[in-house]
Amino acid sequence: MSSHEEASMIDPLDARIIELFTHEPRVGVLEASRRLGVARATVQSRLDKLTASGVIRSFAPTIDPHALGYQITAFAFLDIRQGARESVATHLDRIPEVLEVHTITGQADLVCRIVARDNDDLQRVIDDLVGDADIVRTSTVIALSTVVGPRVLPLIRSSGR
Repeated sequence: MSSHEEASMIDPLDARIIELFTHEPRVGVLEASRRLGVARATVQSRLDKLTASGVIRSFAPTIDPHALGYQITAFAFLDIRQGARESVATHLDRIPEVLEVHTITGQADLVCRIVARDNDDLQRVIDDLVGDADIVRTSTVIALSTVVGPRVLPLIRSSGR
């Protein structure tokens, strides 16, 4: 087993801790230990280990852009000039409506998940995106609905077995 595999392994107790804190992020370590039937120090040390290994990246609240007035979610596929990924990433990072950017295989170089308040605002965001000369072509699709939202608990349950 490689060190990467060892670092990312979780056991059933880790999975139960992650699931509890995902469903109830404000539960607290003492209450979590009571509900899980383990010592408070065990819960705390497991949380510390999961955080240090990068399994848990944040205890920040999950924000819903729709609730903030961003009614449209779209995906922009970008073709960029060779060797320009870092400068384009810096450009995209400056646009608040760009929520994620991934390097991809296939027809485009990057895919961005973006949000906008309405169609006119989406046009403004797209205009901001293409404002970098290293972006040579874009294609945008609008998400009509979310069938399966961002999730990790099924993966955690599977990994914790």
